[in-house]
Amino acid sequence: MTAIDRRTLLATTIGSSAFAIVGGAMLAAPADAATATRPVLKMGSTGSWVLSAQHAMWNAGYWCGGMDGQFGFVVQQAVWAVQKANGIPTTGEIDAPTWTAIDSKHRAWPRYAGNHIEIDKTRQLLMVARGGRSAITLNTSTGSGRTFEYEGHPAIARTPSGNFKIYRKTTTGWVYGPLGGLYKPYYFVGGIAVHGSPSIPPYPDSHGCCRVSTAAQDYLISGGGLQMSELVYVY
Repeated sequence: MTAIDRRTLLATTIGSSAFAIVGGAMLAAPADAATATRPVLKMGSTGSWVLSAQHAMWNAGYWCGGMDGQFGFVVQQAVWAVQKANGIPTTGEIDAPTWTAIDSKHRAWPRYAGNHIEIDKTRQLLMVARGGRSAITLNTSTGSGRTFEYEGHPAIARTPSGNFKIYRKTTTGWVYGPLGGLYKPYYFVGGIAVHGSPSIPPYPDSHGCCRVSTAAQDYLISGGGLQMSELVYVY
């Protein structure tokens, strides 16, 4: 059982699967937090300040992996999601404005009611909505808008807007094609999918798919955040 599993979880049941979000109290900051200037945290930072930030982001719905006090790739993804949802610069670091945003416990509220996936192309956010509330918010990277060649013909890297449903999935690992690898893709229109990737910058950079980290993709699948016939709203 992981550190996350040992936390108190609030589960919203969808059919036979449950999508879990951390619901326990936020870990207390170091005892001198009221008087100390909180440090800027970045890739490679470790310790109690990182752990405090991880719990705070979790409690506001920003998935950041295990509670381990390690600022790695997955935590940076969560930081970008917090920054985008709060309209502050996407530095990828927990600086003073980001500490303020984390303290605010602001959630990226979905546009639509009910249970579904929302992909906000303007902010480059992917939200798992349950009961009209964002259970999980992730950094994503959608179509870059660049022109590329596909099977000898020019194409535009575009993520189409609209209302869709997940109609096909691969859960056994990587799928490779002319444009590269997709980790456990869940397709919602044509060849466009939500999939894991080792590269999810805080800006549009894909050929049209919606990238999340491979760890986040595993979590979404195992928790029921991605499932067949799931509604997907893209705007």
